[in-house]
Amino acid sequence: MQTIQELLAAIQPLDEQKQAQAAQHIDGLVKPLNSLGRLETLAIQLAGMRGLTRLDDLQKEIIVMCADHGVYEEGIAISPQQVTHLQALNMLKGTSGVCVLAKNNGATVLPVDIGIDCAPIETMLSLKVGRGSGNIARGPAMSRADAELLLLRSARLVQQRAAEGIAVFGTGELGIANTTPASAIISVLSGCDPHEVVGIGANLPADRIQHKEAIVRQAIAVNQPDPADALDVLAKVGGYDLVGMTGVILGAGACGLPVVLDGFLSYAAAMAACQLAPEVKSYCIPSHFSAEKGSRRALDCLGLTPYLYLDLRLGEGSGAALAMSIVSAAGAMYCQMGVLAESGIALKA
Repeated sequence: MQTIQELLAAIQPLDEQKQAQAAQHIDGLVKPLNSLGRLETLAIQLAGMRGLTRLDDLQKEIIVMCADHGVYEEGIAISPQQVTHLQALNMLKGTSGVCVLAKNNGATVLPVDIGIDCAPIETMLSLKVGRGSGNIARGPAMSRADAELLLLRSARLVQQRAAEGIAVFGTGELGIANTTPASAIISVLSGCDPHEVVGIGANLPADRIQHKEAIVRQAIAVNQPDPADALDVLAKVGGYDLVGMTGVILGAGACGLPVVLDGFLSYAAAMAACQLAPEVKSYCIPSHFSAEKGSRRALDCLGLTPYLYLDLRLGEGSGAALAMSIVSAAGAMYCQMGVLAESGIALKA
């Protein structure tokens, strides 16, 4: 297995020459200059990715990292913890929200057991090292060694799927109570107080938000994660699913392929990934603006502007599934629109 250093070193800048050529091509299409706005910008971004040899008919897949969290014990979620397991089964059946949306947008869904608190699930891919991470309010989520192992396993999974033809990846997660560690990660990496990022998650009552905020603050105080060391932050106040998503982002970047971020949990993973390998930001496509409280703070830190504003907060990769249609549209525009030089249309300068 490659090392963390080898993985990060494989993430290269976008090809500026190809991007310049793409911009010139787009300017010559049968439309007014810049009239397709951010769709043009996205096509230019995709054209610079070294792992893509074409922009149309791309195979798309959302990898959903599923795991439980020990911090559930602190009363920061209202759903039973068993919902993680039950919803993973629904995902395998293709009946969860992300599965329906992905199918509608020409993408597949790959659920991964990276730490569900249950026995092995038949037919479900497993990368797990444990049944649920540690309670971050009392100690670290996992050891640094386990964080490194899971990050590399997740990146390797992306590399394997890329070798099998997947060209566009999406990030997704499933895990009751996981907005608590995500809030802790964003708070630490952005240098802000937990009050700025802790939200309701999966419908936590308003009168319990203050308790959730206190748990995030306690987790940071107990574990003292190093804000200059993203892997330390993931290991101490993160969770298996968050480490897995970070690995997916880095794995996609190492393959020179785009990765469509989902919402709040994805932002936390992307912040960690971008600290580890700043060049990976060029491969990230932000799907939607999550309704979770800390979204603006996280996106400002990432310097990313989402494409969709739909007040989504389901998670699972649902926003990434919707944004796959935007990726397809950018590719279709680039590859299928007519060009001015062949149309008989002459635009004035």
